[in-house]
Order: sequence, then C-alpha cells, then structure tokens
Amino acid sequence: MKDMDEAYLRPTEILDSDHPRVRAFAAAAANGLSDPVEKAVRLYYSVRDGIRYDPYVPFHRPEHYRASEVLARGRGYCVPKAALLCALGRSLGIPSRIGFADVRNHLATRELIETLGSDLFVYHGFTEFHLDGAWVRATPAFNRELCERHEIAPLEFNGREDSIFSEYNRKNRRFMEYVAYHGSFADVPLDRIIPAWEMEYGPDRVRQWMELHEAAGGAPVRDFASEEVVKP
Repeated sequence: MKDMDEAYLRPTEILDSDHPRVRAFAAAAANGLSDPVEKAVRLYYSVRDGIRYDPYVPFHRPEHYRASEVLARGRGYCVPKAALLCALGRSLGIPSRIGFADVRNHLATRELIETLGSDLFVYHGFTEFHLDGAWVRATPAFNRELCERHEIAPLEFNGREDSIFSEYNRKNRRFMEYVAYHGSFADVPLDRIIPAWEMEYGPDRVRQWMELHEAAGGAPVRDFASEEVVKP
C-alpha cells in the first residue's frame, strides 16, 4: 500500500503536481479544508467548470498534457483535464491516477464526428482518487455550460461514488456508451494513446491533425462551442 501511495503521489514530467501554479490552484480550490474527500470534490468542480472542454487542442506532445500548462491554457479535452485533476490531487496529498476507456459518443457535434471519422472516442480519460480506502472515478471533462447545450445533466461528484457519463441524456436519448476499459496509469501514457488513435482513425488523419496544430502554433483551430450538436 505504501508503494502504491508513493507511485500515485509523486510528480512526473506531465503531472507536475509540484509546480507553483498547480500548487496555488489546488490550495485555492481546497480553501483550508482538511478532509481528503472534501478536497477532492472541490478540485473536481474547479476543473470541471474552470477548464473549458475543447477537443481541438494539441495532443501529440507531453507538454500538451502537462498540468501547469493546461491551467495556463484554460481549456482541454478529457485527457488534459483528467491529467490536471490528477496532479491537483497529488499536490494535496491525495493518491491519484488516470483511467482510460473507449466510449461511443451519441451526442457529439457534426464537425467533430467528421473530423474523427467516427463516433468512437478511444482512450477517453478520467481521474481516479484513492479516498477512504477505495479508488473512486471522477470525470471532469464536460463543463456545465457545454452540458446545458447538449441537454445532459452535468456530472456530479461526491468523493464516494464513481462519477461517469450517463447512458442517456435528459430527453432519454442515447448519450455515452462505454465500450472498453484500458486500465489505470500513474502518468499519461502517450506511447499508448497516439498508436490507439492511429489504429482507430488512421495514421494519415492523425498526422494531419498534428500538422494542423503545429501550423497554428497553439492557437485554437476550431470553435467547438459554436458547432452543431448532433441529436439521434
């Protein structure tokens, strides 16, 4: 147990939980709380709503997932947001790791599905906290405003039960289907994520995304918030 705690508490190159920006954000979110469960809950909502969901951010370098840089950017897709939440947890002494699953998204935007060529999102990321002797999943991907636009209830988190996407939205339409789980990791496994994307979406398509982001120099390449919501 002690070795496990150490593996999921220490900073890494990507999960830079010792960075001053990360430590300051975590301390402000916890605001003097002492209970780890309450701290984790505060961190969750700070990331869920404080970092805007954006699937069009760069994705192919370690720095694109680095917690301090995600904070500075203020936006990210599910994996950068999960990485940030994981690093924030570690900065407050909560053992934290990242879990991955393939999910079929039944409520995406038309442009995003066309970009991917699929409604299967491989290596969707979420955070796992070790609280009260058990691992609990927290999924901070979709901010409240985005959920309202897609007519889904924002995911809540109480620190004691898993917070994962619902299968249906508020109008009983199919929303999210978990297809496969890939396990949990002490760091962001880019050496698995990129090959999995190439396998699902095609290496040429993934390379084109990389080139697009390199040419943009980190600037937004699309406005996800303005795209057309696809409803089955």
